[in-house]
Amino acid sequence: MADSPSSLTLSRVRLGAGGPLVRVRVADGRITHVVAEPDAGAEMDGGRQLDLDGRVLLPGLWDAHVHLAEWASARHRLDLAGTSSARAVADLVRERAGTADGSVLYGYGFRDGLWPDAPHKALLDAVLPDRPVALVSADLHAAWLNSACLALVGKGDHPTGLIREHEAHEVLSALPAAPADVVDGWIEEACRAAAARGVTGVIDFQFGDTVVDWERRSAQFRPAVRVSAAVYPSRLDAAIKRGLRTGDEVGAAGSLIQVGPLKLFTDGSLNTRTALCRDPYPGLEGTDGAHGIEETAPDELVRLMRHAAAHGIEPAVHAIGDRANTVALDAFETVRCRGRIEHAQLLSPQDLPRFAQLGVTAGVQPRHATDDRDVADRHWAGRTERAFAYGDLLAAGARLEFGSDAPVSPLDPWLAIASAVSRTDDERPAWHPEQRLTVPDALVAAARGRRLIRVGDPADLVVVDVDPLDADPDTLRAMPVHATMTNGRWTHGTY
Repeated sequence: MADSPSSLTLSRVRLGAGGPLVRVRVADGRITHVVAEPDAGAEMDGGRQLDLDGRVLLPGLWDAHVHLAEWASARHRLDLAGTSSARAVADLVRERAGTADGSVLYGYGFRDGLWPDAPHKALLDAVLPDRPVALVSADLHAAWLNSACLALVGKGDHPTGLIREHEAHEVLSALPAAPADVVDGWIEEACRAAAARGVTGVIDFQFGDTVVDWERRSAQFRPAVRVSAAVYPSRLDAAIKRGLRTGDEVGAAGSLIQVGPLKLFTDGSLNTRTALCRDPYPGLEGTDGAHGIEETAPDELVRLMRHAAAHGIEPAVHAIGDRANTVALDAFETVRCRGRIEHAQLLSPQDLPRFAQLGVTAGVQPRHATDDRDVADRHWAGRTERAFAYGDLLAAGARLEFGSDAPVSPLDPWLAIASAVSRTDDERPAWHPEQRLTVPDALVAAARGRRLIRVGDPADLVVVDVDPLDADPDTLRAMPVHATMTNGRWTHGTY
């Protein structure tokens, strides 16, 4: 990774997927010229010339929903993805336990929605009774702890060790954490890895005081991506007191850190059966929580959104179930502010046009549609034609922005693009193929709405070796990224 000179001309590069050969000049972090390659009268004197040999130049990609510290940490934890039962997880813990030195053994990525058995502290106690074990679910909405770990956080009397939603977040926050400098190093590394996949920016929804954390990091290193740092309700008044508004630059000069949106919750998640739905979950009829949970009462949601919007902070509202999405859209209609709905996984037909009518961005994660298709078929049976309904949202005029929700799925925009285009990640046929997007539309959603590379735009660019229009889904997933530039600086590549 190296800085670019003040002026750089990219020659013999194709302008977008399927685009013509052009030359693009970059100076002082912006695009200053875009001219047709055969135009001999448009010489660009001065600065460095770089021949890209017919490769494709795309607008820089964003991951519009990540938890960066969680993702960076998960890359260093016991990987539970793909485990098919609670017993299989316990066996994996036994194999990877190491020495019983008293430190917490962290794992990440289990999905219990389809398991034949239930997570229970006794299973973990049987394989590792003396060392604390804390396992985080793939959707970040549950934690599975053994008895030693429950005692460590004052939950020794918990009946099962499987803790969900806010209580899970509180428990995980109470556990010993890696030193801040260690986590910051992991985050710097994760940002470089993201740039290697063409990422030029992220919205970081990490729990905690995300703005302050990034202000600290910006004094230590310059991240390889732009960062929009979310605000949580517990820090809202402090942000308002500082005069912070969504989009404001913070941190060290040139660090490209901005204040992001206010993160609010209406419900839980699909895998934990806590997403708030109009219809009950099969098998839970007549029980408490049969329809999921309401995380924030509608009146309180409106109050928080109105308070934030009055001070220039845009809300981003987590809503997964169809009832939760209606509540969130109703709140936007009442407050009349700009903002986002995160996930929008199950939608009522009458709510589809409201995104465009209210100017609300749908921040969606296409990899979830393919990862969770079996869970959705079981727990949203008979309703999945309106689950992860990206085609219908786009047809209704909604603005889509892709993310990964990393570590829920990997921080790699090409996985999202491939999932949106194919609606399958394995040998099975496409799941609800009517909701597929075209490659051009998926690229726009992955670039936060940038369809074209234009003069005056920030020089956030990605160079790929294969034209996405010529790529099958497997090639899209593994897209060879030749180089990435953020704000005129190479963040990936050898230039």
